[in-house]
Amino acid sequence: MHEKNKIKSIARSTFEETKVDDGFLILTFKNDESIVKSVAKEIDSSFIQFHFCIKGGTKFVFNQGRYALDIHEENSLLLYNPQRELPIDLQVEPNSWIVSILISIKKFHSLFSQEADYISFLNSENKDKKYYKDGVISPSMAIVLNQLINFNLNTSIKQLYFKGKAYELLSLYFNRSEDADIEQCPFLVDEANVIKIRKAKDIVVSRMAEPPSLQELADEIGLNIKKLKEGFKQIYGDSVFSFLFDYKMEVARKLLESGEHNVNEVGHKVGYSTSSHFIAAFKKKYGTTPKKYIMSMA
Repeated sequence: MHEKNKIKSIARSTFEETKVDDGFLILTFKNDESIVKSVAKEIDSSFIQFHFCIKGGTKFVFNQGRYALDIHEENSLLLYNPQRELPIDLQVEPNSWIVSILISIKKFHSLFSQEADYISFLNSENKDKKYYKDGVISPSMAIVLNQLINFNLNTSIKQLYFKGKAYELLSLYFNRSEDADIEQCPFLVDEANVIKIRKAKDIVVSRMAEPPSLQELADEIGLNIKKLKEGFKQIYGDSVFSFLFDYKMEVARKLLESGEHNVNEVGHKVGYSTSSHFIAAFKKKYGTTPKKYIMSMA
């Protein structure tokens, strides 16, 4: 009781819960108020937990408050402990959004049965060990997470929509290209080339409004176009301009959310000379226009 008294000023709330499949749940929670809110759920030890903090910050509290792990904005936390229960007890900061995915180890194995060896905590020697990993939410993951938390379609298709998004999110989370190692990626043996490819990424991001051509980029980093294309794909999992497109759309989305710029201004900032081209690009990426997206945030 003593521990609970220490946090009595924190408002208790509940997750919005969607069952995706047997042994597969999605929990979402938006704290749009100016106070800390606590959300909790009992969960048995057969479940793997993925917690994503899209906005703001949250604490994962263990042992009635004796220990806590922070999950910062745009970061994730993976938890699995087959030896003991890990009930969810989150303290969600003001103006913070959380998405959690809970999936039983049995269900999870069925998704990755052919590739379980490359997911370290699924290796046979680790099956009885506890595991936790924090990580950064990639732009592609952020898009899916925002679609889950801002769901505004017909409720009759919610389960189907969430099911598709949950699988998409897990595939992005475990996408090997984002975490490639030397054994999987021969290109990475050459550290000098890796540095050049990372420089290429920094160049296109910093000049996203007026990016260089592939030839200009290759010349600037000192690689031929073939090596630039191959290396970029291996390290970042996408072509240079597909990566840049996703990056620009994510920047645009955040600028729109800030409410500080109109659609024309956001389009110019990410490199579109006309608002019609920007609107078409945004709709291609998110399936809605910038204006409708802003309205859905309200």
